[in-house]
Amino acid sequence: MSELAVILLVVVVVLGIRKLPELTRSAGKAARIFKSETGALKERNSGGGPAGSDRIVQGTVVEEDTRSPRT
Repeated sequence: MSELAVILLVVVVVLGIRKLPELTRSAGKAARIFKSETGALKERNSGGGPAGSDRIVQGTVVEEDTRSPRT
């Protein structure tokens, strides 16, 4: 707990007491945005399988030509 107090004291000294409310508001806003976006991702991927399992990609296997060196 004392480490947190030291970090908070350093932030107050570096930024000044006037910038602290603005900093906390922007940090809270960023946390709310992050939380809503992660919730949206979990909701979108909760279709029962791993992410992207509803899309099938077809392709062909290509073997590398080792006869001629690349320049």
